[in-house]
Amino acid sequence: MKIFRQTRGIVDKVIGAKKRSTLHPEIKLIDSLQKYTTIGEYHVDGLEHTPGGKKYVLTVYKDENGILHQALSPESTQNLAPEYVRSFNEELGRFRAFKNKKTGRRWRVEEYLDNFVESIRPRIREGENSVNISVITDTHFKDRNSTDFYGWNGLTHVHEFSYLDDKNLLNMKVHLGDWIDGSDAGLVSESELYKLRDAFKSDKVPYVMIKGNHDENDKFDEHHDLRASFPENEFENIMWPSMYKQARIHYISRQHGVCYYDFDDVRVISVNTSDIPYELDSKGQKKYDEKITLAVREDQIEEIIEILSKSSGKKIVLMSHANPINRKGSNALKYNGRSLHELLVAFNQREKGRMHSSKGVPPEFRLSNDFDFTNIKDGRIIAYFCGHRHREDQYRINGIQYILFNCSALMGANHSLTTKYNKNWHRKIDTKTEYAGYVVNIDLKKHRLQVFGYGAASKRKVFFI
Repeated sequence: MKIFRQTRGIVDKVIGAKKRSTLHPEIKLIDSLQKYTTIGEYHVDGLEHTPGGKKYVLTVYKDENGILHQALSPESTQNLAPEYVRSFNEELGRFRAFKNKKTGRRWRVEEYLDNFVESIRPRIREGENSVNISVITDTHFKDRNSTDFYGWNGLTHVHEFSYLDDKNLLNMKVHLGDWIDGSDAGLVSESELYKLRDAFKSDKVPYVMIKGNHDENDKFDEHHDLRASFPENEFENIMWPSMYKQARIHYISRQHGVCYYDFDDVRVISVNTSDIPYELDSKGQKKYDEKITLAVREDQIEEIIEILSKSSGKKIVLMSHANPINRKGSNALKYNGRSLHELLVAFNQREKGRMHSSKGVPPEFRLSNDFDFTNIKDGRIIAYFCGHRHREDQYRINGIQYILFNCSALMGANHSLTTKYNKNWHRKIDTKTEYAGYVVNIDLKKHRLQVFGYGAASKRKVFFI
């Protein structure tokens, strides 16, 4: 038995040495604990950049499948229960980042976000009419262990984004849609939405859950030519009940995803650009592919008009998944994007009128809405936030500042769907470019809107109100 133990120890050392020899110098720089590849226990501390610089016991072991793992347990604990764990990835030729077993967050990302928050605090005025909103969009969670594109990392990004809730900085948080990629089987995508909802919702910060064009799971339906994989209102029934139960939220109905929050003189309104009728043909397939059919419809427009009609004294920011118009001022939705923009302009100009649709619009998307903003006093729409395009962009049309946020989803440089903007970031797993998120400060006193980005995002942009 003693000979067997000694032989096993020699084999472990040889295997560990072999793995260490394959580590690229850049990988060693990413994480000094990568060098521990021989099975055993090691005492490590702040000299090796442990979480919080504390003393830990590092345990290296193999599972039943022969995969190498590392676990960090605080030296102060008696049972050495691991606090952080990770596994060796053969594709990457290194260990993945350590994740907190309790929160699902990577400690290096928490450290990065701590520094991010502290770097922006001095640039933000505290007090009345200074509002901070965290923004994430296009997480594209997918049931795949991908290291260079959409996959399980989408859920990780939401867990880590929610770490900002604890920083005593935010007034609210928002996800701008495309929570899932919509390419998994219906039951799988439904379970993904539940996980994302629970990772995102907060009892510390008011939040908004906006629907994206991938959140109806139409990508799976397109690829498999089957019956609709989601029943009617599946996203709405999973995501919106908790959102609408919040104490500070305001809404006309709970039907369309429209809601609003007030913070001093700032009013934030959500808009649903995936407002598509659920109609099936004789084969049980959808008449409208929501992935490519973006729209707002009459009933939702009526709710927006009602909210705007009670918005005297408010400086308003609207948020949706897709931008209603492009930088040329043309319609960026399939139906009624330009009409929505013209309604917002009518509000700023205190006009009265009636909305109508262009010729050839299907009956489901026709508009017939009266509006009267002539009695509005000191109210103005200042900005419109959206995602969808997987890039950053901004343009100001008719006095309304449109701001597009980059996707949080990992987009590797070698994929055909990766936008040029994200290829330029050279995004890689377990690095600062893997994810993307934002904190937006709206300061009415300084007439300024600041966008602070982390990860694959611009560090700071300033717009004048």
